[in-house]
Amino acid sequence: MKVLVLGAGRMGHGAVFDLIHNSPDVEKVTVADFDLKKAEAVAEAVDASRVNARHVDASDIASVAELMRGHDSVISCVNYWYNVALSKAAIANKANFCDLGGNNYVVDEQLALDAEAKAAGVNIIPDCGLAPGMVSVLAMHGAAKFDQVQEIHIRVGGLPQDPQPPLNYQLVFSVEGLINEYIETARVIRNGRLTTVNSMTELESLSFDGFPPLEAFQTSGGTSTLPDTFLGKIKELDYKTIRYTGHCDKFKTMIDLGLCSSDEMVLSEPGAVATGPVKTTPRKFFGDLLQKHLPADGPDYVLVRLDFVGRLKAETRPVGSVPSDDRDRLRYDIVDKLDEATGMSAMMRTTAFPASIIAQMMARGDVLERGATPQEKAIDPDKFVAELARRNLNIRTT
Repeated sequence: MKVLVLGAGRMGHGAVFDLIHNSPDVEKVTVADFDLKKAEAVAEAVDASRVNARHVDASDIASVAELMRGHDSVISCVNYWYNVALSKAAIANKANFCDLGGNNYVVDEQLALDAEAKAAGVNIIPDCGLAPGMVSVLAMHGAAKFDQVQEIHIRVGGLPQDPQPPLNYQLVFSVEGLINEYIETARVIRNGRLTTVNSMTELESLSFDGFPPLEAFQTSGGTSTLPDTFLGKIKELDYKTIRYTGHCDKFKTMIDLGLCSSDEMVLSEPGAVATGPVKTTPRKFFGDLLQKHLPADGPDYVLVRLDFVGRLKAETRPVGSVPSDDRDRLRYDIVDKLDEATGMSAMMRTTAFPASIIAQMMARGDVLERGATPQEKAIDPDKFVAELARRNLNIRTT
């Protein structure tokens, strides 16, 4: 099996590591980036004998398409706005394709390629990171334990082990992705109906053993295609992001002040007639400040919680328990942290490893159907969970 990883950032590095160190079926990996030195650094850090570093510009689709040839699967770890064109290139070259997602509108365009992907005999599976991603398959895994599931509530967060003010947060993926999650609307199911709610709302408190007080609030993108998949089958479904208490109010204040606006603004008047005014957007300026002032790459945790409510199947119900009128509760918790032995952060393990697992399942044909398909419909949840466990990403069930 040969796999191409596009992007040599944190998540690209994590995907390459998993493909080489946790994946016996993988023979060769190509990692490609606009910055060849970054790709070479990943290859050297993981295994230079089995990882080939290449230069590629993700916006140069012809070059990317040529690079895809001969690979069984492609994992996109580049910015989400490239993923539609990359999906089309993968179909043309009969390569399976998955990505880390980041935008519902882009995913809709990718899923519209279903007929072309089926005709080519390949899979296009968007949103294969953590959330959206791993949690979508876990939602199907948990729902399968019920005769009737009424509610699914998903809570996920990446947290620094050593939180620093003012935001008690560190950058673990792109600033663009973070801002998108915080300002775009969230898709949920309420009272059996598909609707949207504003991000940074519906603040709640929650707790994990051994952690200080935590909060969770609505953010965009985490449910991905789950509301469409479960519509008509479930009464309540939502997703919230976990942070240390106080983060939401502080960040929302900056949003309310317009710092995440994409409206163009003039920073200064021209110093000379030949020099035009300096223009930018508050979002670009704010993003640069976040990158400059927030810590990054420190030791981290990832917390995952899925709560299910409904009527459990008899074989799932604990011995001696009595049915409770459709209000049985099942909880999945995952707590992961930086693996000091390998240098893989919790976010790399829980985001890049699931994408690597899905890329390999596509290449082996271990998918439920071909085409451009949401992962919760294409991925066998039992096989997926077994692969997570093999990587010591274990679910605590209560």
